[in-house]
Amino acid sequence: MDGGAAQEFTEFVSARGRALLRTAYALTGSQHAAEDLVQTALAKAMLRWSRMHGDAEPYVRRIMYNEYVSWWRWRRRRAEVLTADPPERGVSTGEDTVMRLAVRAALGTLPPRQRAVLVLRYLEDLSEREVADLLGVSPGTVASQASRALATLRGRMPELDGVEAR
Repeated sequence: MDGGAAQEFTEFVSARGRALLRTAYALTGSQHAAEDLVQTALAKAMLRWSRMHGDAEPYVRRIMYNEYVSWWRWRRRRAEVLTADPPERGVSTGEDTVMRLAVRAALGTLPPRQRAVLVLRYLEDLSEREVADLLGVSPGTVASQASRALATLRGRMPELDGVEAR
């Protein structure tokens, strides 16, 4: 990578790194996994940086979403590691905190593609067409995945019944 491309890449990471990390956290539900996901996506983007033209963010985000789905498939094939103690639960106060934690837990139970669609549609506020282009699927697939994911969340969390998606 030449000096100009390296400077561009550094500026991109400085400007958009926090937004990428926020999205990665929404996908993975873990700060450490989110950092790994962003780092992997940026490393892959850096290798092709000098060949990119225009806005690089959609390209980096697509790498992130594809990596997230690939990691999930890879972990699914690995044996689960059992521990003697259940994981600790954080202390929460207030109805908003309880609801946020419940939604986060419910999101974690969704299949990766459904979770990615919800993150892109409702957290990133992208249109069905933009999500479809980013994930390489049809807009109908985006709509059906979002519908199934929301139905699953409402089934697992009756308190969400009647809450409209933006």
